[in-house]
Amino acid sequence: MKIKDLEILSLKNDFWNNQEYAREILQKKNKLADKLNNWKKFGNQISDIEHLWTIAFEERDEQVMNDLCSELSQLSSAVRQDELKMMLASEQDSMNAIMSIHAGAGGTEAQDWVEMLLRMYLRWAEKREFVTKIIDSLPGDEAGIKSVTFTLEGEYAYGYAKAEIGIHRLVRISPFDSNGRRHTSFASVFVYPEVDDDIKIEIDEKDLRIDTFRAGGKGGQHVNKTDSAVRITHLPTGIVVQCQNERSQHKNKSMAMKYLKSRLYERELQQKNDKINEENKLKKDIAWGSQIRSYVLHPYKMVKDHRTNLENGNAGRVLDGDIDEFIQAYLMRAKTDPKEGFVLADSD
Repeated sequence: MKIKDLEILSLKNDFWNNQEYAREILQKKNKLADKLNNWKKFGNQISDIEHLWTIAFEERDEQVMNDLCSELSQLSSAVRQDELKMMLASEQDSMNAIMSIHAGAGGTEAQDWVEMLLRMYLRWAEKREFVTKIIDSLPGDEAGIKSVTFTLEGEYAYGYAKAEIGIHRLVRISPFDSNGRRHTSFASVFVYPEVDDDIKIEIDEKDLRIDTFRAGGKGGQHVNKTDSAVRITHLPTGIVVQCQNERSQHKNKSMAMKYLKSRLYERELQQKNDKINEENKLKKDIAWGSQIRSYVLHPYKMVKDHRTNLENGNAGRVLDGDIDEFIQAYLMRAKTDPKEGFVLADSD
């Protein structure tokens, strides 16, 4: 709906008869107005740069031209970011997110890969000024992490993070192989929109099995020495969630319930979504042939996204959290390809 149409609706005599509907219309109108003003501002900045460039070129002022090039580069980046936000138009995109990473084929190597991915996402989140919090972590037998779940809090956290849903493949010389052989390992990434109090998800207490246990792993002794960790099983769906990183059983249960609601909400969205994208349908094994992205550290260094064919030769920079180009490329493709969708299968 256009701003003009929303303006006409807001001027009707009976507009405030339904206050909830009126607030929703005004909210949409204000959002569209903000976006329009932003693009008008971009247009004015481009015109100013063009005018100043003409003057600087005629006067052969290289310093001013260099400054204008830098300003144009910054403006181009801002335009791309705003364009990307315009693509994140669904109700869920603006929500916070819950991310979960699970080790697949590869044993200890795969568990170390999960820890590397966790580091990558935490660094990416830091660059975006997202607030992160690990709510559950299962350490590997020898090294790394078998599985980890954490929250992402920030503007469009779910909208961006959903592009990471899928199988991630690592190829490298294994530090755990005394013979120095090359290994391939896999990990799966799941992302759920974090449900807030405005979204009602009905859960019958009779459908839950709640177990408590002692927090384990590296941080167990720092949490406490009682059965504070909580595992909740939703019997009708078989979804299992747990939280062990809070200091009390009450807080762990509260966080686990939030995680469960997010999982059920995502499941409900999935059932309503008619566009099923086989690339993101994670009911496949976490192994060969199902990866969305490959990270190769030997015999050469390269990260390749198999959905967009985007490649980056600086694998170290990517593993340090510089993944925005992959996210943007995928979201652009998902927006323009009618067969593309974001479908998440349960990890259980």
